[in-house]
Amino acid sequence: MKILERVMERLNHVEFGNGLQMFYNLGEMGLVLIQPADIIILEGILILHDSQVRDLLNMKIFVDEDSDVRLTRRIQRFVVESGRNIENVIDQYSKFVKPGFEDFVLPTKKYADIIIPDGGDNNVAIDLIVQSIRTKLGQHDLCKIHPNLCIMFSTFQIKGMHTLIRDVNATKHDFVFYSDRLNRLVVEHGLGHLPFTEKQVITPTGSVYSGVVFCSRLCGVSVIRSGESMENALRACCKGIKIGKILVHGHGTKGRQLIYEKLPSDIASRHVLLLDPVLATGNSAVKVISLLLKKGVPESNIIFLNLVAAPQGINAVCERFPMIKLVTSEIDASLNENSHVIPGLGEFADRYFATDD
Repeated sequence: MKILERVMERLNHVEFGNGLQMFYNLGEMGLVLIQPADIIILEGILILHDSQVRDLLNMKIFVDEDSDVRLTRRIQRFVVESGRNIENVIDQYSKFVKPGFEDFVLPTKKYADIIIPDGGDNNVAIDLIVQSIRTKLGQHDLCKIHPNLCIMFSTFQIKGMHTLIRDVNATKHDFVFYSDRLNRLVVEHGLGHLPFTEKQVITPTGSVYSGVVFCSRLCGVSVIRSGESMENALRACCKGIKIGKILVHGHGTKGRQLIYEKLPSDIASRHVLLLDPVLATGNSAVKVISLLLKKGVPESNIIFLNLVAAPQGINAVCERFPMIKLVTSEIDASLNENSHVIPGLGEFADRYFATDD
């Protein structure tokens, strides 16, 4: 148990981004440096036996194989490759290896998320696991930390619109036009995270189409002032939707203070699309979300929509409220000394509503 406790302690070091040195003994003693990585693979026949190890694993895989194949491989390994007597190998397998497998290894199969029959020959299962790992490696670093963060897939079209609205020389017309287009895309993406039920309809050809219908209890909440720029996009996507407003303001030691709020009376029973195009420090967002929770809105019913977000704001919101969904089109580098997003968009509300003169 002491060895296991030491291993567990060191695995936690790797998980939190620290390297470690461990002794590895297979015929000779050696010191192996293990560096932190995005994907850490633990392998062993008893890897799922201890609950402390299982709790560290995001994906638990049990590779199953026919008992005859296991015996054949053991004979090949110890007789052909190591020169041992075949009778001794079979006797050891029957008395110790097979009973040990059935008593200690096979019962851990129930803890697996994925069970792969036919072992290494199951190419379909292996491809699915490889694809899952590739997806994880392709995620933004913050997505690996915060599973409730969703970044829209970037295309040249989206990148081009960001280039236009970030340009300090963009005209007021261009800024509003391309901001509205991006807002629409962000809203549509956010709507895709709503719960749905399956539904069948009859098409004009008389055929049956199996689709889905989204929840009808929905409202928007814009963070005044910049959040109001996203209201038209929301109305274009959700005809007749109710939209509430919240204004928070303040600097210094007092922090953010609630100045104004007007919300649907039945907001506690609705899914909420929270609108604010720029997420900087996250202080205002935390204040607004806390207010929604006090109004009875379940945390899991809130979808927070941004055009641009800074890592500091993402950490503040996602760590404080792990059940909400945060959707953004791009993550910027950081904040400057004035808490402005860098490279950012400048003062979004002033540029959108032409009050920056």
